[in-house]
Amino acid sequence: MINLKEITNKIITKNNFHCLLIILIIFFLDRYSKIQVIQNFSDSIVYINEVLNFNLTWNTGIGFGLLSSSSALFYNLISGFIAAVIILLIIIGVNSDKIDKITFSLIIGGAFGNFYDRIVFNAVPDFIDFHLENFHWFTFNVADIFITLGVLGYLVKGFQKK
Repeated sequence: MINLKEITNKIITKNNFHCLLIILIIFFLDRYSKIQVIQNFSDSIVYINEVLNFNLTWNTGIGFGLLSSSSALFYNLISGFIAAVIILLIIIGVNSDKIDKITFSLIIGGAFGNFYDRIVFNAVPDFIDFHLENFHWFTFNVADIFITLGVLGYLVKGFQKK
């Protein structure tokens, strides 16, 4: 039998509250940055310095523009898959130790930011364009930075255990 009080006590902890704050801060930082870029830089490339531009592009795929498609069915399948992954990450995060909770919070915060855009705009606005002369890295956004930091943190912790 499922004990709802036991599940609630496990979810509502100080560590989980801190992680929820991390998720919300990342989500709102991401939203703020995207709103600023959409409102102020949507029609032009903004040169920041020799290696950085702001160049708004709309990504219908997953990370780094992979699996981009004009098919609504494919887009919706990918969006459903992303929603399932976010739910799975939340479940794993709630049941993890303190360090893993933080890394999962970084990933979830970024994933929520990008998922919100997928639902509202049917694409994710990417705008950070790193380049060295004519070589351009994939254009990304603030949410992608936190997802990457979370994944890297999780990998580093995994290597340290061994």
